[in-house]
Amino acid sequence: MFSGIVSGYDRIVDIEVIDRVYRFTVELSNRKGLEQGASVAVNGVCLSVVSWDDKGVVFDAIEETLRLTNLGSLKIDDRVNTERSFKMGQELGGHVVSGHVDASVEVLRVDQQQNAVKVWYAMSEPLKKYLFVKGFVALDGCSLTLVDVEDDRFSVAYIPDTLTKTTHGALEVGRLTNIEIDRQTQAIVNTVERVLAARELVG
Repeated sequence: MFSGIVSGYDRIVDIEVIDRVYRFTVELSNRKGLEQGASVAVNGVCLSVVSWDDKGVVFDAIEETLRLTNLGSLKIDDRVNTERSFKMGQELGGHVVSGHVDASVEVLRVDQQQNAVKVWYAMSEPLKKYLFVKGFVALDGCSLTLVDVEDDRFSVAYIPDTLTKTTHGALEVGRLTNIEIDRQTQAIVNTVERVLAARELVG
């Protein structure tokens, strides 16, 4: 699990494709207590540490992960948001993020505001029922609050600190961003749907 509070980004230093597995090396700055198999969120995707050396930390991603996320479009020298897994006793800060990305969504518009940047994203139709104003969402691993939710798009606002510390400071129209819906919201919505469907069958 992760908190969605991304405190920095790191650089992709190497990429390989081995037997249809996408293997990339990240210049991970926070390696304190790192172990093989440890979980790290890379652009919000939970990945396991394969190995590491002075060059960086190695992760593998399978085809399904590449299909659902923006990891397959990464190139050497690209920057990615990184977060080490959440430990009990730490301050949560954001909301609980699983690292299981649901889809990638396209940036539609970037609006510069006085003290923030408002970004509009294309709506993912299957996820629409889980998104509502002031609800939580994780975008490239960052815990954010939804500002607007419309039929075909939604928006969030980025404060200067987030723009400085994460890759969201370089957002531009057309870029794909990983989205993970709030799992508590998903559980509530799905449960209500099942209960209502059962009542219709009975009634």
